[in-house]
Amino acid sequence: MKGVLRSERACAARTVGAMSIQDKALTLKQLHEADTILRVVNVWDAITTKVVADLPETKAIATAGHSIAAAHGFADGELPLDLALAAIERIVTATDLPVTADLDAGFGDPGETVRRAIGVGAVGANVEDRLVPFDEAVANVEAIVAAAEAEGVAFQLNARTDALVRGGERPLEESLQDAIARGRAFLDAGASLVFVPGVLDRASTETLVDGLGRGKLSVIGLPGALPAAEYEALGVARISYGPTTQRVALRAYRDLASDLYAGGVIPEDTPALN
Repeated sequence: MKGVLRSERACAARTVGAMSIQDKALTLKQLHEADTILRVVNVWDAITTKVVADLPETKAIATAGHSIAAAHGFADGELPLDLALAAIERIVTATDLPVTADLDAGFGDPGETVRRAIGVGAVGANVEDRLVPFDEAVANVEAIVAAAEAEGVAFQLNARTDALVRGGERPLEESLQDAIARGRAFLDAGASLVFVPGVLDRASTETLVDGLGRGKLSVIGLPGALPAAEYEALGVARISYGPTTQRVALRAYRDLASDLYAGGVIPEDTPALN
């Protein structure tokens, strides 16, 4: 076990390509703090990372935990930590861009999980609160921030609150105020951004930005969400797309298979992206 810990710490200190892990962390920090919204198109393996990273518009890479779990045959939230970290490491080694990882709810020990994620090269993460009691949620954020500080990395925590998606039947305004209260506490504890998943309309987004501050809210681009440019105008810092990118890819794959079974052929203009 001591050998594994030493190996992970050495990995955290290494330089990959032209940038050290701290350089990548600071780059991601600058992207979060920029006036323009950071768009991250979520990936789930090395080849999706390479395809997205090759686009000039791509500034950072974000993993989708749901998609990684599905690719390994697990339901969302059930992927073992060792498999998750191995997948993240493959993604990190496939690009020179900063990688922010989806770490579910921290796999039972958020601080230690983030320490290990830094060990494989991640410089940021989503970690969800799953609406655990308020004090416990804040303590988890504090543990993550302390772990990153101990590793000497300006780790970018996109602290997720499930106040909307797990709010049940309570009124929307109550869920929004809960998200703001939790988000403020997460920011005070050292989180970089507050991620509030759900389909956010203009009014809900304005409420969250007013409560958290401009440049502190992270959203997800689900079907029915606003365009990224509109979120940017409202003061949102970051937009990601979660498992929907994999769903779009799988639909294209399924549709191609159906066409081939019906007598079709592979399109001649198919690019060799792999």
